[in-house]
Amino acid sequence: MLLSNIYIFLVGFTDCLFFKVSWSTSKFSLEGDYLLGGLFALHDIEHETTLFSAEPTECFRHSPSKSGYQMLQVMRFAVEEINNSTTLLPNVSLGYEIFDHCSNIKNLNTVLNLISKNGSIKPKEKLNNYQPKVIALTGPYGSSKTITIAPLITVDLIPMVNYGATSYALSNKLQYPSFVRTIPSNKDLIEMIIHIIRWFGWNWVAFLGSQDDYSTDGLKLFNKYINNTGICLAYQEGLSLNANYSLTLKKIDKLKINVIVVFALPQYASKIIKAAIANNIQDKVWIASQAWAMNQQVPRQPGIRKIGTIIGITERLLSLPGFNEFVYKVNGITDVGYNDRAETGILGMRKTCNQDCDYCSLLTAEEIINENPTFSFAIYSAIYTIAHALHKVLQCDMNECHKNTMAKPYMLLKEIRKLDFPLNGRQVKYNDNYDPTISYAVVLWRTDVNPPQFEMVGTYDTHPEITFSIDNSLMPWHNNGSVPFSNCSVECKAGYSRRTEGFHSCCFSCKKCPPNNYVDFSRDLYTCFPCAESEWSEEGSTTCNIRSVLYPQFTEIPSIIVMVSAACLIILLSVIFCIFAYYYDTPVVKSAGGSMCFLMLISLILSCISVFFFFGKPTFTFCLLRNAIFTFFYTVCISCLTVRSFQIVCVFKMAAQFPKVHSLWVKHNGQWLFIAFSSFLHLISCVVWMTVDPVKLVVDTWTYKDQLMLICERGNTITFTIVVFISWFLGFLCLLFSYMGRDLPKNYNEAKSITFSLLLYYLTWIAYFTAYLTTKSKYIIILNAIAQISSINGILFSYFIPKSYIIIFQPQKNTPAYFQTSIQNYTQTISRT
Repeated sequence: MLLSNIYIFLVGFTDCLFFKVSWSTSKFSLEGDYLLGGLFALHDIEHETTLFSAEPTECFRHSPSKSGYQMLQVMRFAVEEINNSTTLLPNVSLGYEIFDHCSNIKNLNTVLNLISKNGSIKPKEKLNNYQPKVIALTGPYGSSKTITIAPLITVDLIPMVNYGATSYALSNKLQYPSFVRTIPSNKDLIEMIIHIIRWFGWNWVAFLGSQDDYSTDGLKLFNKYINNTGICLAYQEGLSLNANYSLTLKKIDKLKINVIVVFALPQYASKIIKAAIANNIQDKVWIASQAWAMNQQVPRQPGIRKIGTIIGITERLLSLPGFNEFVYKVNGITDVGYNDRAETGILGMRKTCNQDCDYCSLLTAEEIINENPTFSFAIYSAIYTIAHALHKVLQCDMNECHKNTMAKPYMLLKEIRKLDFPLNGRQVKYNDNYDPTISYAVVLWRTDVNPPQFEMVGTYDTHPEITFSIDNSLMPWHNNGSVPFSNCSVECKAGYSRRTEGFHSCCFSCKKCPPNNYVDFSRDLYTCFPCAESEWSEEGSTTCNIRSVLYPQFTEIPSIIVMVSAACLIILLSVIFCIFAYYYDTPVVKSAGGSMCFLMLISLILSCISVFFFFGKPTFTFCLLRNAIFTFFYTVCISCLTVRSFQIVCVFKMAAQFPKVHSLWVKHNGQWLFIAFSSFLHLISCVVWMTVDPVKLVVDTWTYKDQLMLICERGNTITFTIVVFISWFLGFLCLLFSYMGRDLPKNYNEAKSITFSLLLYYLTWIAYFTAYLTTKSKYIIILNAIAQISSINGILFSYFIPKSYIIIFQPQKNTPAYFQTSIQNYTQTISRT
C-alpha cells in the first residue's frame, strides 16, 4: 500500500509521463520491437540537496560529464550491433529510451517514464498483464542512485542490468529481486584490494572514502574481510566534498601510514589527490578503487609524481571492435536536444525529461574514444545480456524469432540466471545473486610520461578458477625500486614471537622463544609453543627436532662384553656344579657345605640370567626381572654362606659350650630352616616391592635436551630399602661369623674368602648407588649389570674356585686323613692355650 501511494504521488508530479513525442533521429531514443531503458549521468551535481522536492532536476544546468556521454554511445553501439546481427535476434529490432540521470533523488520522473504503460502506472496489476514501456533497462551509474530507484523497478521484476553500481547490498535478492549487474560488487573489489596489500606484505593502511553508499559499503566490507589477514586499518574516514582534506592527510602522515586505499567516487578522489600534492605528501602508495582507477583528469594534475605510486583496480579492459568507427560515424549528427529548441515549442518539457545535452555535439570523436573506458565492456555486456535473454524467451533460432511469443520482463529475468555465452573473448555468466564472473586488472599509473598512461601489471580472475598475480618487475617503486614499507612494526625474525603493544595487533615487539619451545607463523604469531616430550629445540627455533632414544642396545660393544662375561660365568658355574656333583663324597665338597653348595651354585647361575634383561629396549617386564631375579637369588646364596659360617663356628667353638643348642640345631636341620625362613622373608619383601608401587619404565626427558633416556624406576623407596636391608643384613651376619672363625683349621677357615667376597659385594653396590645418584647416563644401566657380575664373581672366585682347584689339581689335600690331621693340629693348639 505504501509503495502504491508513493507511485501515485510521484506520477502526479511527472510531466514526461503524459508527454508523447517521437524522436526518431535523437541520440536518446530509437524505435524498435522491444525498448530498452538507459540511464547515464551526462551531467554531475556536486552539491545535491537531500531535501525532498517534487520538482525534477534539469540536468543540463549542471557540470558536463564526458565519460557519461561515452557510456551512452557504448549502449547505442551495442544496440546497433545487435540489430545488425542475423543470428542473435534475426527478425526482431531493439529500441531504446535514454535519459540523463544526474541526480540521486530528483530524476524519478525519468524512471517512472520507463516503467509506465501507455503513460500510466498501475502498481497492483499482475505481472502477467503488465507490460511496461521498456522490457529491461541498464544503469544508472553509482550505487546511491541505483539504490534509490531500484525498488521502483524491481517491484515489477523488470530486469535492471546495471553497469556501474557495486554496492554489495544490491546482491540481496530479497530486497532487489531483479537487479543484475555486469560489474563486480564491492565485495569482490575489496577482496582484490586485500590481495594486493597482502601480496606486498603491508599491514598498516588507511582507508579513505566518501559519505555515500558506495564508500560506506566498501568500508564495512573492508573491516569485515581483513579479519584474520594480519592487516590493520590504522585510519579510516568518510569525507564530504567540503571536508578538510589537508587535515586528514596530515593525520595519516603522522601515523606513518604509507599505503592509502581511496575507495571513493572520482570527484572525491580528485580532491584527495589535489590535497596530497598541495600538502607535499610524498612517497605513499595509493590504491585506487574501480570508480576512479582509469580517470583521465587526475593523472594530469601537476606535481602528482611526487606523491608516490598509484595503483588502480579496474575490470580487465577489452576493446570493442567497431566502436571507434561507430563514434566517428555518429559524431557528426547533432543531438536533438542541441537543435533549435524553439521549433519544438515544448522546450521546458524536453529539458525536464533530461534528454538534452548541449556539450555533446561539441565533443570530437577522439575525446569520446579517449575517455575512461572502465565501464565500456560492462555496458556492452549489459545490453548483450538483455538480448541473449530475449533470444531465449522468443525461442529464436539462427533464422528467426517467434515474435508472437509473449515476452514479459520477468521472463527475461529467469533466462538471465542461466546465461553463459562468450563475448569478445570473455565468458558472460551470473551466479545466484546475478553477479558476474570477475576479471580484474591491476593498473599502474605511469605519470612519468606525457600523456599519462595506465600499464597493466597484474590480474585477478575467478573463471575458470581463481588466480591472482602481479608482475613485480613492472613496478618502478618510488622508494629506489624497493617495495615501500607500510607496517606498524618490523616483522619478527624467525624464532621470535610477537608481543602486542597498543590497540592494533600489527603493533608489537619481538620475544625470542626459550629452549624446547618454537614459534609457528602459520599457526600463531604470538605464541611460543612447547615441544612435545619426544622433541627438543634450541632457543629461538621455528621447529622441534626429534629426540634420539637412549638405552643400551644389544649390538653395542659394552653390552656385548657384559653379556659375554655373564655367559662365561654361567658356563663356569655350571662346570663347577658338575665337578662338585662328581666329587660330592670328598672332604672338600662336604667341608664347603655339601648339598648346600648346589643351592648356592644354582642361585648364582640364576642371578647371572638377570644380566641379559639390561639390554635392548626396556619394557615393563624387563624392568621387573633385571633386578628382582638377582636380588632374590643372590640373597639366597648369601643366606647359605651365613649358615655355612655359623655351622663351622658352632661345631668348633659352641658345641662344647652349648651342647643342647647344637644338638637341637643338628636334630632339626637348623641350617635349612634358617635358609628357608630368610629366603621366604626376602621373597615376600620382593613381591611387595614389585606389586606396591612397582618398578616402571620412565622416559627421562630432563637429563639431555636432545635425547630421551629410557630408565627403570626403583619403585617404592620403603619396600626397596627393606629388600636391600635384608640382603645386606645377612651379609653382615656372614661377615661376623666368618670373623669369629678366623682361627679355625685351615681346611675349614673361610673367613678370608667370605670376607673378600662380601667386601667386594658391598663396595661394588656402594659405588653403583653413588654413581646412580650423581650421574645420569645410559651407561649407569650397564654399570648395574657389572655390579651384579662383580658380586657373583666375588663368591665364585673366593669360595668355589679355590676348592675346585684343590679337587682338580691337589687331590692329596682332598682326603679324610688330611682333614683329620688339620683338626688334630687345631685341637692341640687350643689345648695349649
